[in-house]
Amino acid sequence: METAQPHAGVYIEDVSKSFGPEGARTLVLNHVSLSIKMGEFVSVIGPSGCGKSTLLKTVAGLIEADSGTVKVDGMTVKAATKNKMIGLVPQSPALLPWRTVLDNVRLPMTVNPKANANRNLRDPREILESFGLGAALDKYPGQLSGGMQQRVAIARAFVFDPSVLLMDEPFSALDEMNRDAQRLGLLDFWQSNRKAVMFVTHSVPEAIMLSDRIVVMGAHPGHIAEIIDVPLPRPRTIDVYATDEFRDLEGRVRETLREVMGQKSA
Repeated sequence: METAQPHAGVYIEDVSKSFGPEGARTLVLNHVSLSIKMGEFVSVIGPSGCGKSTLLKTVAGLIEADSGTVKVDGMTVKAATKNKMIGLVPQSPALLPWRTVLDNVRLPMTVNPKANANRNLRDPREILESFGLGAALDKYPGQLSGGMQQRVAIARAFVFDPSVLLMDEPFSALDEMNRDAQRLGLLDFWQSNRKAVMFVTHSVPEAIMLSDRIVVMGAHPGHIAEIIDVPLPRPRTIDVYATDEFRDLEGRVRETLREVMGQKSA
């Protein structure tokens, strides 16, 4: 079994990915390099078709890069997924409607229990309570709001206490008030469980509120156009939205997005 190496967190070097039949392939990711340190929250934002989700799925092991290197805590993606070091939260909560909230979060623990025997498993009840879902343990997904369902999906990703958390627009289906509540809930939990987070979003305020850095991607083909630091102090509360610093950052990110959307090619 591979052991962890110095590259803690996520390490992406010179990754390219194409789709389509031979002779008519479309380049989706073009020599992308990025690192996310342990305890760092990084959002990836950009126009539709810039490869944000493809990059995340490459780190998750759902897609294999054509070339380049991806490491998670110094391990190959294959080794990291085998060792349950990656927690994935998709756009849809993907909860089983016939299982209770508690049983949905327990589900990953019941798959191949022999292989899980020596893993560092977290108590599902404790995780759910930390997400404010202690009163919903015995409820079914259909009895929960969309925001609560997404919180259950996030809680499920923490069962194996992963080193890296990958989140693909998890709040995109929620209205703005619910999104705000879920962002703040995620921040509270993350600030006490500092994982390396890669968070794909289309929302500029969301990226600023959550992140240490924002990766702005351009399209045709997908590439990193700019990486913007977010020096806002932590812990963050809803009051940060009203600060001059937040508004300045929002202006800068939006201007960068306008620039990349005006580009015809890399």
